[in-house]
Amino acid sequence: MIEQIYNYFSIEMLYYWVNLGVLPFWLILIFAPQSHISRIFVTSIFPILILGTAYTFVLYKSYLNSFDFINNFSLYLGIDNISNLFSNNNFLIMFWIHFISINLFTGGWIVNDSQKFQISKMLLIIPLLTTYLIGPLGLILYWLIRIFYAKSINLYD
Repeated sequence: MIEQIYNYFSIEMLYYWVNLGVLPFWLILIFAPQSHISRIFVTSIFPILILGTAYTFVLYKSYLNSFDFINNFSLYLGIDNISNLFSNNNFLIMFWIHFISINLFTGGWIVNDSQKFQISKMLLIIPLLTTYLIGPLGLILYWLIRIFYAKSINLYD
């Protein structure tokens, strides 16, 4: 049974599950950001635990396949080294899960922070969609909206 589950979750299958699995969280964030469901399932630790488990599973599979984890640190040596790392599917799925997790966490933070300033959920749609697709740009859009509602600029919070 465990062997079948292990074999089912190949890198390609895990990629599809992670991409499809994160969509309900984003739909809740975009269409019902202030709901009880959002607080329980999206802006809590729940999605990060799921994605963290997927990440740990990929690390485990990579370890069993003798993945060279030390070589990952070469990404700091230059753009060519990053390109070489992305040619490895194990590294690519680790990066992708990392990217999706950070974007979802940022989307949850945007929703939580917007509630402090009573920002309309209609104004959050564009920053949340942008955060889903292009993380940092969505955060910048949210900060521009937040500055207007907070009527001040804080460098820390």
